[in-house]
Amino acid sequence: MKRLLILYTGGTIGMDHTPEGLAPVPGFLPQQLARLARDGVSWEVREYAPLLDSSAITLADWQRLVADIAANHDAFDGFVVIHGTDTMAYTASVLAFCLQGLAKPVVVTGSQLPLVHPRSDGWGNLADAIEAACQSELHEVAISFNRLLLRGVRARKLDAASFAGFDSPNAPPLAQFGIQPQWHRASWRQASGPFRPQLPASPDIRCGMLLPGAMAAAFGRWLAQDTPDAAILLSYGNGNTPADAELLAGVKAASAKGCVVLNLTQCVRGAVAVGAYAASQPLAQAGAVAGGDMTPEAAQAKLLWLLSQPLSPAEVRARLAEDCRGELTLAA
Repeated sequence: MKRLLILYTGGTIGMDHTPEGLAPVPGFLPQQLARLARDGVSWEVREYAPLLDSSAITLADWQRLVADIAANHDAFDGFVVIHGTDTMAYTASVLAFCLQGLAKPVVVTGSQLPLVHPRSDGWGNLADAIEAACQSELHEVAISFNRLLLRGVRARKLDAASFAGFDSPNAPPLAQFGIQPQWHRASWRQASGPFRPQLPASPDIRCGMLLPGAMAAAFGRWLAQDTPDAAILLSYGNGNTPADAELLAGVKAASAKGCVVLNLTQCVRGAVAVGAYAASQPLAQAGAVAGGDMTPEAAQAKLLWLLSQPLSPAEVRARLAEDCRGELTLAA
């Protein structure tokens, strides 16, 4: 008998009709889950209060999720986190980095339409998440959505208008759910070392996206004048930026102060590859770290995790270039 813990944080999936329209209704979703009962699996549902719209997720909510999974790690065979879709990939990434040494499945899911809708995708997503959470060989955080099981640190919400809301553009799925599940076990990660959960702290991490024109100079001035603990720069193509003097001076000055500047591409597919184009080199020479094909969601979570540890800026930069949770494709 597999025993699962289901943590219900909120989201579209558990909404019901109210006089004000669709809204989360406490107690509704746990009752609906009874429809998915099956032999060989039992679960306990813990409903968070208040139920959240995931766009309002905060560091405190992530800390609570990490703490709840950690406190119940030994009592359950697997975990399902029911979550809104807007920040689902961010939460999955945070859990992946903060649940070090995880040796049990943690599967995050939700839906585009609530269960009360006659065409809801929630039933299939929940059933697949429960199936995945019963796989004792799955030692990582995953997202179950639209008949796919995706690595949490690779997943992104790419579509707000169809049931295919999530994908992992730079990595294959961990499983596909048809009449028979296709488990791609050869790609599953295995736990290394003991289970060591870590609550994320609250470093100052900011993000900016380059736009043609004066944006590069403005980003550089901002970095130099109001330097955060870390900054994510979404650049063009393979990590290209204009060789703007103020941008490069700002990155260099912020890096000298201990700020970790991470260069990610705006492209959904592909990676930052310093040297692929000459335009990718000045930013690296100024001190920015190339983020490869890491997603912005995983980048924030990885920085949050690294900056919550007693590491020097140089050590953080070095760890950013390492594949820690399957978030990076490293060159052969």
